[in-house]
Amino acid sequence: MSMIRFKATVALAALTLSFLVPPTALALDDEAQAAKNEGMRLYNTHQRTTSMPYLEIAANAGDVEAMYYLVEAHRLRHLGMTQAALEWYHRAAQQGEPHAMLRLYDGSACELGDVCPEDGNDWREAALEATMPKAEAGDADAMGALYDIYNYLDQYDEAMEWLLLSAEAGNLDSMNWLGQLARDDEKNYATEAERLEAAAKWYRKAAEAGHAPSMSYLASTLNSLGRSEEAWQWMVKASEVGNINGRQWLATCYIDPQESELCHAEKDPAQGWAIFLAINEEISSTSSERALRVYHDTVTPEQREEGERMMEEWLNREPPLSYFPDKFGF
Repeated sequence: MSMIRFKATVALAALTLSFLVPPTALALDDEAQAAKNEGMRLYNTHQRTTSMPYLEIAANAGDVEAMYYLVEAHRLRHLGMTQAALEWYHRAAQQGEPHAMLRLYDGSACELGDVCPEDGNDWREAALEATMPKAEAGDADAMGALYDIYNYLDQYDEAMEWLLLSAEAGNLDSMNWLGQLARDDEKNYATEAERLEAAAKWYRKAAEAGHAPSMSYLASTLNSLGRSEEAWQWMVKASEVGNINGRQWLATCYIDPQESELCHAEKDPAQGWAIFLAINEEISSTSSERALRVYHDTVTPEQREEGERMMEEWLNREPPLSYFPDKFGF
């Protein structure tokens, strides 16, 4: 969406979001909320540079989440901390965003830039102090943040305790991460099957609650366990909620059901071609462009033509396509 088109459609936006802090702040107005929505859509599809002008509108309106993702986009674009990133992380940190505090620690903001917490010189401790009261009050997101904070403090047992508490309190990202940890844990499981079953348990719990990445991970895990029919059902569900991996598998399996034992779809190359065209139209990317090249000769000219006519059916569905990137990634 161009900025011109965005400004023309702002009046249609009706969603609002309360500021995280301070508690007396007002909700975003329609323009700022629409900007945040578009900025997050772009960020979640790895169009980070394009997302920045939209996120900046919401960030300047005081939205802490927009501040954080704006500066994450800035950091990733510049491959490290810059003065502008430092300033935005600090603004978000002052509003209590713990992951912004950890980024300031990563960038040695206190030592190198003299940007220090009010009561000390360790941003990890500041993050702990800001987050612990919320976690102790039952905030599942804060509990999940404590996992990252305690890892930064090299207190790994405490980190795992809070991750489990967060998952038990309903945090879907924490459930998903427990699945990831189990999947990669070759030390504490006697067999690969036990390890995958442990991962599947957590993925399923999050997936059944609507967590899109967990749907895709559950599908992959079940497929590795030889349960390909159930795996396919979850991959279809992942596509339905906008998971790009799920949507790409749907297209692949329509074009060539022999591509993987995961595929339990009737062969429909035109449909698969339409899906890949729609993905590439909505999110032009290396992977979708590569898929169109790879399958170009597998799909007949007539099927490609039919796929072009069907593409509109797959464009701009709700919810929008997303890679669902981790909040606190690399």
